[in-house]
Amino acid sequence: MSGYEVMSIGSPDEWRDFHGGFDESRSRDGRRVVDHELTMQYIGMTANALIPGEEAGYWHTHSRIEELYVFLAGHGQMGVGDDVVEVGPGTVVRVGQGVPRTWRARPDSTGELRWLCIRAGGEALPHFPDDSARLPERPMPWTALG
Repeated sequence: MSGYEVMSIGSPDEWRDFHGGFDESRSRDGRRVVDHELTMQYIGMTANALIPGEEAGYWHTHSRIEELYVFLAGHGQMGVGDDVVEVGPGTVVRVGQGVPRTWRARPDSTGELRWLCIRAGGEALPHFPDDSARLPERPMPWTALG
């Protein structure tokens, strides 16, 4: 077994075709739990797509997990704590532990609301990745390709 995996989740305009979730009761069209398909140890990720006017239909919190929502297409709103935040392409929302969150695609969105949700927990990440090491003696792999 190697230390990496490669898969395709399809282009964002294909995400709506996938039906998935953390279990059957929480599955829906437009959700793919990528970390259930890869061997991920410390992070999780879902790829999501809602059609205009569609909403999550529930609030949720996490006691140990921090989430990062990266919006790629469409327009929507997130309920975060007591606030409603407008979201669209390029919006990034971090939601900490214990903070209620929900989301919807705006009814007037010109297309699907698409986003990645990245989940992590455990120890705080260092500001500078102090576990990295450069390998200057290793040649670039594309050098031989021309």
